Amino acid sequence: MVPEQVATATFAGGCFWCVEAEFRKLPGVVRVVSGYAGGTGADPTYEDYARKGHVEAVQITFDPRKISFAELVEHFWRQVDPTDPGGQFADRGAHYRTVIFYHDEEQRQVAEASKAALAASGRFSRPIVTEILPYTTFYPAEEYHQDFAGKNPGRYCTYRSLSGREEFLKKHWGK
Repeated sequence: MVPEQVATATFAGGCFWCVEAEFRKLPGVVRVVSGYAGGTGADPTYEDYARKGHVEAVQITFDPRKISFAELVEHFWRQVDPTDPGGQFADRGAHYRTVIFYHDEEQRQVAEASKAALAASGRFSRPIVTEILPYTTFYPAEEYHQDFAGKNPGRYCTYRSLSGREEFLKKHWGK
């Protein structure tokens, strides 16, 4: 059941399976959908989304009375390498880069302030390159990509571990 008052957040963090699985765990998150965002080509598929200029992304429906956009952004940073302009972990290419897509001016301001705070924290030795862009488009990915971690836990855990994501996150954020 979707609460009457919900908001939307859209994040690109490399492999959408990994990002989707982590956001699903948060109280106040109503729904997480894996998909393709930010490109100009209509109706992308897994086979052509990169050629159409999209990135792998997740769109989150959340109850702002239970979790704020700022909290979602903070959680996002803990799922990605925000210093890598060439993709995420084993997934390489511009279609795997990190992006926070803002849906309104308030989200833009929150994302910019959070990015600046992360950069000033000294947690990373390289610059934070995650883009903050206006939301334009989002297309849900094919059904077999949705809740991949829940439907294929063994395959998901193997991918997540071998991709280098888990090791990087532990190094920079701890458990």
